[in-house]
Amino acid sequence: QVQLVESGGGLVQAGGSLRLSCAASGSIFTIRTMSWYRQAPGNQRELVASISSGGSINYADSVKGRFTISRDNAKNTVYLQMNSLKYEDTAVYYCNADINTTILRRGAYWGQGTQVTVSS
Repeated sequence: QVQLVESGGGLVQAGGSLRLSCAASGSIFTIRTMSWYRQAPGNQRELVASISSGGSINYADSVKGRFTISRDNAKNTVYLQMNSLKYEDTAVYYCNADINTTILRRGAYWGQGTQVTVSS
């Protein structure tokens, strides 16, 4: 069994910063890509940023230059540093990881979500 536990959400004023963390634990053979998604009320879940096991990074256009994704492979943890936050960044943020639990068994796992609220 694999668990992803997120932390770091909260309420912040526009222009402020937050740092999200997501730690994976359980029966893990290897972790491939780790990602952050977000979902605002009435909207579909969207990809915010992803980082591969080799360090390749992708960002949504809406967060480029403001958000930074990173990972600590020794800790099975991915981070999302969010700066210059805007009201429209308000959403529930979800961690996602592509994980092999054995050499042959692979699946996508999700965290429970953490609320980020940006006040204007």
